[in-house]
Amino acid sequence: MNEKREVIVVGSGVIGVCSALSLQRKGLNVLLIDKDKPCAGASFGNAGAIVDASCVPNAMPGILSEVMSMAFRQHSPLSIRPRYLHRVLPWLIRFLLESRQSRFHANGRNLHGLTQHAVSSWRSLTDNTVLSMLLGEGGWLKVYESKSAFESTRVARDLMSELGTPFELLTKGDIQSLEPNLAPIYEYGLFQKECLNILDPAKLVEGMVSLFVSRGGQYRQFSVDQLVSCDDSIKLVGPTSNLIAEQVVIATGAASKHLAKQVGDNIPLDTERGYHLMFPTSTSDLLSRPVVNGESSFVLSPMQTGIRMTAQVEFGGLDAKPDYSKIRSLMPSAKRMLPDIELKEESVWMGCRPSLPDSLPVIGRSKRNSRVYYAFGHQHLGMTLGAVTGLLVSQLVCGEKSFLDTAPYAPDRFRYI
Repeated sequence: MNEKREVIVVGSGVIGVCSALSLQRKGLNVLLIDKDKPCAGASFGNAGAIVDASCVPNAMPGILSEVMSMAFRQHSPLSIRPRYLHRVLPWLIRFLLESRQSRFHANGRNLHGLTQHAVSSWRSLTDNTVLSMLLGEGGWLKVYESKSAFESTRVARDLMSELGTPFELLTKGDIQSLEPNLAPIYEYGLFQKECLNILDPAKLVEGMVSLFVSRGGQYRQFSVDQLVSCDDSIKLVGPTSNLIAEQVVIATGAASKHLAKQVGDNIPLDTERGYHLMFPTSTSDLLSRPVVNGESSFVLSPMQTGIRMTAQVEFGGLDAKPDYSKIRSLMPSAKRMLPDIELKEESVWMGCRPSLPDSLPVIGRSKRNSRVYYAFGHQHLGMTLGAVTGLLVSQLVCGEKSFLDTAPYAPDRFRYI
């Protein structure tokens, strides 16, 4: 059985759902599909930050020495599973090449080009809906105990200043005024006031799906085994039936590489596995915003369901079993940071961030098939860039001039290596 649709969006994480809503606003007949329920992947487990004007790529000058030091550090935020090293090595080489000074600055500019519209795009998408109640205005705070740890952020701060990302430098007293429940051990702070924090990422994405359906859109659980190019359409082959689309948006996060390859696009996507641990609901009021521990590279983020601790970058592929020991080992550090927190594990989770070597997402039309569009690879900024990406996707699909040049995010940009 074949069913034909005008546009099918594959993937019901934050990027896919924002794309579906934005396409719907353009008056298109949209079907949103996913093999799982909405928000089952990385969108479920993030820190909930919408970091406006974020501009610092992960591949920075000096990153090689930093990675080497992490390899021997207790509670290191970075790990590579030995059996996966040979698989991720080509990605890591590309990543190191992106840390060259020229690439670092170019990637920073292009990242800022997207993220400077993050808050305004989310406001546009959620204003006058119940979803706006899930967006807090606490900002994004990073704290540091030692001068050396804070000074290590100088390259990042210089880039932020160069590109016009607003931030404030805080003293110990400033930090205590903002977050009085933090232990008084932090001498330095970096505060981005204009950022938003999501009070429940899963509820936000699920709420967007409900809004999409209430406006006439359709959602269906459907697993895409194969994409087949036809003369005037794309066939999405499933286990028991097929779907036909005039245009398809691939927004399946870390799983997107396989589908893109079927279209003929070989995109160097890999996954950074991330972890979170939830502390009890009673802890929610201890913080007013997400707070990054600069020394240990974890985040404590207040949500409606408690405080969420997010941490780790682990390279191990899509299918390896989670290893929760490292995030659990950070619980004493969380207690040292926030003395009143109740160290009770309510739940623990692992998800796969879709990551590209240059820290930029893929947003654009396939050169191999003009009916296929990509929206994935947002790394640590999926929630930040959800609404921006959705708007760009809708403009591209409708053949409109996009509000910014999408060439830096094109799927064929990796030909230089």
